[in-house]
Amino acid sequence: MPQDLSAVAWPVRTERLTIRPGTVADAEATWRFRRLPEVAEWLTRAAVDREEYAAVFTDPERLSKTLVIERDGEVVGDLMLLVEDAWAQAEVADQAHGVQAELGWVIDPAHAGQGYATEAAAALLRICFEDLGLRRVTAQCFADNVASWRLMEKLGMRRETHTVRESLHRSGAWLDGLAYAILAEEWRARRAEGVRASR
Repeated sequence: MPQDLSAVAWPVRTERLTIRPGTVADAEATWRFRRLPEVAEWLTRAAVDREEYAAVFTDPERLSKTLVIERDGEVVGDLMLLVEDAWAQAEVADQAHGVQAELGWVIDPAHAGQGYATEAAAALLRICFEDLGLRRVTAQCFADNVASWRLMEKLGMRRETHTVRESLHRSGAWLDGLAYAILAEEWRARRAEGVRASR
């Protein structure tokens, strides 16, 4: 079972996009849109300045789970792909290593509304289930981040959790949180349905 992204034949190309592992050189391009208030509002960390952002972005642990989305050579967003262990009882814990992933995504608002996030995230699911052989993929967001959870639903992910005022936002407000997931067999069934519908 592959547990790192080196098992994938990079770059991955979709109809309009190229997805590849992030590099140190991508710090500047991603800072351009991640610093915007409408983007930073939903991010786990909002950098104060370019230097702080670059230090966090180029940290090897962070970079190892970062993918970049390009359109005609321009960076239009980035993705997180974190392969992780599933919870398991002690006697079977060895069977739960590296079997699932958590996903995340950010699209430059200048390129929003064109379906790039959906196209990139759909490719990411394919990578998880076909290239990496994972059994389950999750994603989460603040409930107020409507664009994010709508994308999860568009991808066929199932809402598993709705927490009430459980997540502390940097504004000081306690917000609701949402968690979604999809299993490999659910993804395959959905994909097969799509193929049948297109015939």
